Amino acid sequence: MKYSKATNYALHTMLYLMAATPNKPIGVQQLAERQHVSPTYLSKILTKLVKAGMVESASGANGGYRLKRDWEQISFLDIIHAIEGTASLFDCSLDHGLECPIQRVVLEAERQMEQHLKNQTMAALAQSFKNGL
Repeated sequence: MKYSKATNYALHTMLYLMAATPNKPIGVQQLAERQHVSPTYLSKILTKLVKAGMVESASGANGGYRLKRDWEQISFLDIIHAIEGTASLFDCSLDHGLECPIQRVVLEAERQMEQHLKNQTMAALAQSFKNGL
């Protein structure tokens, strides 16, 4: 399974926002330079994170993006869903409904993976990131 580059940038952006200073706005240019990505492209990703209520934008000379909601509780899954959506990765194309044994196996694997990603908070990762600096 593969997530988009946008998810990769979103996860790294959130880690950087948490590890830097959670309440201080950081400009999109600085965030983009850190990841070697276009500020325009990163702005589109940040817009999705804003819509999901994880970050907020602050305008003005000292503007940028900062964490918004209970950032200590944001999980990998929250960020992935904000970028990728919540649709299943697998959909059986045969017309035999949810009784498909293959679909049951894949959906259970997805459920387990999502549970693991839900249990992994970005705050815990940010703390280990800070300690490694």
